[in-house]
Amino acid sequence: MTIYTRGGFALPGTSVEFKTGSWRLQRPLHWHRDAPCHTACPAGEDAQAYLARFAEGRLQEAWETIAGANPLPAITGRVCDHPCESGCNRGMYDDPIAIHNVERFLGDMALSEGWAYPVTAPARGAVRVAVVGAGPGGLSAAYHLFRRGYRVTLLDALPEAGGTLRTALPAYRLPRDILEREIERLLAIGITFLPQHMLGRDVSLEELRADHEAVFLAPGRQQSREWSVQGSVPRDLHTGIEVLQDWISMGSVPQVSSAAIVGGGNTAVDLARILRRAGAEAHVITHNALPGPDAQPDDMMAALPREVAQAMEEGVVFHEHRGIRRLILRGEKVVGVEMVRMKKLRRPDGTLDRVGFEGTETVLHVDQVIPAIGQDVAPDGMEGPLGRKPFFETDAWGRVAGHDGIFAGGDARFHSRGTVSGAVGDGRRAAEAIDRLLRGLALPEEGTAEAIAFEKINLHYYEHAPRAREPVLPVEQRTGCQEIERGLNSEQVAAEAARCFSCGTCFACDNCWTLCPDEAVLKTKELASDGSHYVFDYDYCKGCGLCVHECPCGFIAMEDEI
Repeated sequence: MTIYTRGGFALPGTSVEFKTGSWRLQRPLHWHRDAPCHTACPAGEDAQAYLARFAEGRLQEAWETIAGANPLPAITGRVCDHPCESGCNRGMYDDPIAIHNVERFLGDMALSEGWAYPVTAPARGAVRVAVVGAGPGGLSAAYHLFRRGYRVTLLDALPEAGGTLRTALPAYRLPRDILEREIERLLAIGITFLPQHMLGRDVSLEELRADHEAVFLAPGRQQSREWSVQGSVPRDLHTGIEVLQDWISMGSVPQVSSAAIVGGGNTAVDLARILRRAGAEAHVITHNALPGPDAQPDDMMAALPREVAQAMEEGVVFHEHRGIRRLILRGEKVVGVEMVRMKKLRRPDGTLDRVGFEGTETVLHVDQVIPAIGQDVAPDGMEGPLGRKPFFETDAWGRVAGHDGIFAGGDARFHSRGTVSGAVGDGRRAAEAIDRLLRGLALPEEGTAEAIAFEKINLHYYEHAPRAREPVLPVEQRTGCQEIERGLNSEQVAAEAARCFSCGTCFACDNCWTLCPDEAVLKTKELASDGSHYVFDYDYCKGCGLCVHECPCGFIAMEDEI
């Protein structure tokens, strides 16, 4: 045994003989946690990851990170409701990062630069899977199945792919050239697309099951719901989706001077804005509250807040918490509606019920009422898995109970979010489930990842910086189909990427390495197994926790010594 005198402790190399790590009660560890933007994204995008790559100047890799989850970023960057920004921790410091603008910028750059999708040649090309419906859910499922090596046949009743992206989204929200180019590139990776193939007319579900190992159904919602007021229906009734589709395909709308649109979703708001462009007064009547900080989440309109705000700028009048008590008819033609304030009552099961508040009736003079109260799944060819219900009953992976090998998603799913990003996520999850089914693998256990909390971010290392504001077409110029939101330029997008906290993920700031009093943090040239450039030397770490306290992004945590 080597024995040192007190004077000998200062000799070179002697300190390494004392494993001071034996003193500690807790040890630090690297703990990657999901950023809230990631857990909030229904499409499954990891915004923190692609913001980091963008900040490092690796723009194509940033786009490939998005495309690993979502093949339609130029589209979703424009029309998504971006819940990622609502969850962004930066929003509790100053303003949330303009994530959708970064996504849009990268999506547009991929189109202009011709970046190839991150796919390889099919490894299991003899195994066939069919996808019914070429909307965002079907396109996503087809893409992710192809990436996993399957031969994919994509069918749609319409002559072109896109689904509601093409038939129900006005060009001022989604320019047609962007839509065409993104979908054309996606199909070109090797997906077999069969347009004008309607399930139940041109091919049966049984035939698809016989020729394919699995089928994903994403037909959307094409069947308008019945609507009346106490059994009364106007003679010239048009549903909101019909009017919207006629305007998008032919540029025509009903010739009216004023109209009441019943509903609180994006269809109702888009329809009202179209009527305003045609010179008509447009009133939106909704049981729900307008979007705002005081609105309860379960009471707020389903329409995107920014679309509602722009509609109000354009002169659309909203009547929140209102319902129609009766139609005022002259013969069979509408000349007005009697509105009543709707009072919300909570049932014992926690859901809200709406009842008219007596004595609050008011008359609104209009010459057209257009219901935009949603659609159901048209059952043609899918009567078996659909049953008598208006939507498919599925689990979180899209599996239709009692029908092996059949999956469903997008708007056709009962618990659908009703958003493009939600449909993209449905397609991705179903593709993973189909792949695991066909390879005989179990599905991962369902569970919600816990995002890193705002309190774990060390704000001393971040400066306040305002969010970039994208230019918006002036109200007086919103007369046609010009895109209203113009996006950010490259400098603005780079500034947004630099604002990211990098929540839960190391960004190599060197704080732990430079500040450790015992030099127990070692820096590596290559990435360590946990994805960082640092390892702990537990022989000499005393567990003081300084590295945890000074980590800007919450990547380090303490655990009790075993």
